[in-house]
Amino acid sequence: MPARLHVSENVSLASMTTLGVGGDARYFARVTSEAQVRAAVAWADARNLPWTVLGGGSNVVVADEGIDGLVLQPDLRGWEVDDSSGRVRLRVGAGESWDSLVALAVERGWGGVECLSAIPGTVGAAPIQNIGAYGQEVCETIVEVRALDTVRDEPCTLPADACGFGYRTSRFRSGDMSRAVVVAVAFELRADARATVRYAELAQLLSRQSPPNLCEVREAVFALRRRKSMVAEPGDPYARSAGSFFVNPVVDDQEYAELVVRARSRGWIGAREEPPHHEAGEMKKLSAAWLIERAGFCRGFERGAVGLSPHHALAIINRGGATARDVIALARDVQAAVGEQCGVVLKAEPVFLGLSPEILASLTP
Repeated sequence: MPARLHVSENVSLASMTTLGVGGDARYFARVTSEAQVRAAVAWADARNLPWTVLGGGSNVVVADEGIDGLVLQPDLRGWEVDDSSGRVRLRVGAGESWDSLVALAVERGWGGVECLSAIPGTVGAAPIQNIGAYGQEVCETIVEVRALDTVRDEPCTLPADACGFGYRTSRFRSGDMSRAVVVAVAFELRADARATVRYAELAQLLSRQSPPNLCEVREAVFALRRRKSMVAEPGDPYARSAGSFFVNPVVDDQEYAELVVRARSRGWIGAREEPPHHEAGEMKKLSAAWLIERAGFCRGFERGAVGLSPHHALAIINRGGATARDVIALARDVQAAVGEQCGVVLKAEPVFLGLSPEILASLTP
């Protein structure tokens, strides 16, 4: 029996995103099963309509013109837990809240995702972007991802090593599975309740707890993210953002050496100092926020209805009544300034829906 599918018309998308900009979806369907996902894709294909996926809306910029096609929102629920061995296997539906997963893990004493607390969005979006924060990445705990391969019109289950995980990316975002719809994710967590603290800022806040437990790490992460207005809470006017708008650039030794010379010559750092960075294998990961501020865009910068958060230069915020055009214009100017002043290319992090290929190309070098 075919899955029953309800398709709505002219549905506002701005209210479904944390940034709060964008137009309507011409058609919209919330899908609650694999069968409904297949039915939604078939419905769009039968009408020669493009289709796209919207998750929790926390890392998304929707075009002011909206989306002239079908927007499907996976709302597949459910939990399966197997803790019969020394580790915990957890299979979670794509529509479940990501932070609910973290909260459950911390409550049960399962380690591996505690530093990913307070990240908005859904479980299904987590592997697509390979979310990460404060020294953890979700790929460290993912065992497999189940998705509907819409090209072949069949479900598939990919082990973690086949997902193409990289820094804030995966095979589901930029590879041959970019037309797949994630329906469930399986994780493996530690059952020993040990916390992971690798990030200096987090370790400093936790310096009085030795060693900190999972709950203390979660509370500390919440505190750090609140300071930066990176918790999606209605009472915080600076939280109307897509989170960090740019990824931290990763450069080779030559590019880093050129930045050091430039920074010292301009007085940004002392003669024996270096720009803030982390070792990333044979590469170096820079601080995008530091680069943005050195390029002249300080925290709290305002331009009409948009600006940079006064708590975090990486967040482009909707100050009230902003449009996607306003956000994109500011993002382009920040990228141009960092390129000119610092000699470094910034890459935008959010997913852009409904934008023209030309605009996309300018935002994702």
